[in-house]
Amino acid sequence: MKYAQIAFGGGCHWCTEAIFQSLKGVKSVEQGYVASNGKNESFSEAVIVNFNSDCINLKTLIEIHLHTHKSTSDHSMRTKYRSAVYVFSEEQHEEVNIVLTDLNKDFNQKLITKVLPFIKFKASREQIRNYYYKNPTKPFCEEFINPKLKLLIKQFKKTVDMDKVNHLI
Repeated sequence: MKYAQIAFGGGCHWCTEAIFQSLKGVKSVEQGYVASNGKNESFSEAVIVNFNSDCINLKTLIEIHLHTHKSTSDHSMRTKYRSAVYVFSEEQHEEVNIVLTDLNKDFNQKLITKVLPFIKFKASREQIRNYYYKNPTKPFCEEFINPKLKLLIKQFKKTVDMDKVNHLI
């Protein structure tokens, strides 16, 4: 097996964590805060996704990320919820740029998602990690996460671990 990692930020890390935990080929998802460099050196909610690249490729992960958060909206909460793909190498940076350019045609508006170097990570406190799968009936999960998981099932069903999300069908 060939494992790789990538980090994503965009919306609430509870939502992002649940999305990537629900995919085949994802070994683990670390929920917390990522910082990059320059004007993006402040911590922003994000997840690190450790995945088997023989089961799910980087392009599919990025596509899922773009469709499950507001990747074209430059709203006032972007400091807390930076729309980004955080990369761990120059090779990954180049690949992500190519993928984003290619996927931009699938959206009516221009993507605002940035490709940024991964610099630092601060894990969320233990009580809120694995939030969705510990609390699937909490109001936040029902209102915000379930619709994203349903979209995931509808648009990316072949990548979804249906055993994890069968309660939504």
